[in-house]
Amino acid sequence: MMDEAMVKKQLVANFPKRNMLFVARDSALYSTYDKWLLFITFILIVFGALMIYSSTSVITPVFAKKGITEFYHFKRHIFTILIGLGFMFLTYRVRPSYFKKISTPLLVFSFLLLILVFMPGIGVFAGGAKRWIRLWPSTFQPSELVKLSVVIFLAKYVSEPNYRNDSFISFIKPVFVMAVFQAIILIQPDFGAAMSLALLTFAIIFLSGMRLKYLFSVSVLILPILYELIKEPYRFRRIICFLDPWKDPQGCGFQLVQSFIAFGSGGLTGVGIGSSMQKLSYLPESHTDFIFSIIGEEFGFIGVSVILALFLLLLIRGIYIANKTKDRFVYFLAVGLSLMISLQALINFAVATGMVPTKGLPLPFISYGGSSLLVNMAAIGILLNISQGENQKTAIDKHEMYLRSRARRKIAIGKQKSKEMHVLR
Repeated sequence: MMDEAMVKKQLVANFPKRNMLFVARDSALYSTYDKWLLFITFILIVFGALMIYSSTSVITPVFAKKGITEFYHFKRHIFTILIGLGFMFLTYRVRPSYFKKISTPLLVFSFLLLILVFMPGIGVFAGGAKRWIRLWPSTFQPSELVKLSVVIFLAKYVSEPNYRNDSFISFIKPVFVMAVFQAIILIQPDFGAAMSLALLTFAIIFLSGMRLKYLFSVSVLILPILYELIKEPYRFRRIICFLDPWKDPQGCGFQLVQSFIAFGSGGLTGVGIGSSMQKLSYLPESHTDFIFSIIGEEFGFIGVSVILALFLLLLIRGIYIANKTKDRFVYFLAVGLSLMISLQALINFAVATGMVPTKGLPLPFISYGGSSLLVNMAAIGILLNISQGENQKTAIDKHEMYLRSRARRKIAIGKQKSKEMHVLR
């Protein structure tokens, strides 16, 4: 018995050392995340930081009155990126099955945060809207978290065994959830977030195979609601200016006209990094909602095309990752997250180029806006985790099985030798 115990102890002590070569050789299997997705994300983040500095480095009279210095926005943006990297790493380490478990609690939590914007002392009123809650050392926009929560919830909902794509009941439930969130978001008001949430919801439902007649029926019902919303004076004015901004270039059409001037000034190759004139208080929100216009001015048509291509590649990689998985929930989660980022980018492009009425939606990874950046980086972390697929899990399982079987063989050999030595004695 003493000899057997000594053999086991010796094997435990020496086994890891003898297998270091195998572990090193097999470690590549642990890095099967989508490197292209990570590369595209980092390119967009780094370029975004560059554009934040470029669009805010010149201290305009508006910034000077607020005591804002040259590096004020840049430093805060870098701080947000560092927190976002932590979020991305955290979601990368969490298995998708965990998000499936917390989908409903996360949805309720985001709903409560959405309500908090109306609480005195917690909600922040700015620009004629209550969209933020006060969190040290900055603010947070709950509607960004709502989009992520809804994607996870919908991915779980459409992947449930009792979900039927030919049932109106199965269709109306997620639409009702969306409508509840939209109602609160519109009270803030934030028409852009409400619209992007609707597009995201209907896109996932459509991809689940839901019958088109249900989608069209809701579209007809939504028309009267849209009419009532458009009747609001400021929204109606935006639509009129969207149709012909040159009718009032110094009034409601000012922002869109200045955006057009930025794109026109950029030409093919742009005026050069940091040389934009529109950022000098001519184009409002040049570092947030209309940063795409500044990109067009400083980098021209070529720079704009590169940014468009990067977001298209990001969507393609997300769809590719989704198609690799066999799990229905994980598939819709990957598709939903890819659409969440891509649709927001598409709307931002459309607003800056005058294709849709002006809405307050930041350009993912590039615009100055901590809430959007944090949520999108967390979404990328989830996509990177999903991109590992079954290969990573299989590699780990095979590695563990190999080590255990080899250890059992060594112990069996040690027992046999111990018995032989005992017989010889």
